[in-house]
Amino acid sequence: MDFGGRYRVAAPRTAVWAALNDTSVLKAAIPGCHRIEWSGPAALDLEIKVNLGVVHPVFKGDLALSDMVPAERYTLSGKGRGGLLGLAEGSADIVLSDLDDDTLLVFTAKGGASGQIMKLGKAIIGNSAHKVIDGFFERFGDAMGAQVTPLPVA
Repeated sequence: MDFGGRYRVAAPRTAVWAALNDTSVLKAAIPGCHRIEWSGPAALDLEIKVNLGVVHPVFKGDLALSDMVPAERYTLSGKGRGGLLGLAEGSADIVLSDLDDDTLLVFTAKGGASGQIMKLGKAIIGNSAHKVIDGFFERFGDAMGAQVTPLPVA
């Protein structure tokens, strides 16, 4: 699955960058996040309960940040383990740029799953992924105290 989005964040790039790297902001923004903490300079451990329609697995996973240019971009890659349900993995490229006095946040993401999760069907997985993304940006803005406005994909 591939998906992405563009958002106008009513805050300077440095503030958006700081919020993207603040575990308390991320925990508030990620639906179902029970735990997220830095395990290294470019690595996070997390635990998320995901709503996949008929099931609600808890995924434990690792996130790695790479290709970092502070206040400009990074790639976030992760794998989640859902026990008997299998694995989910994905990556997202996040790019920040100035948009007047605000920040333009653009992301492109890829994700997939294996095991029993795939038996639920791509439609359920895809809808859940988009709900997670939409919920993330709405809650991200609330958690950092900035208005976040979705923009049309260019």
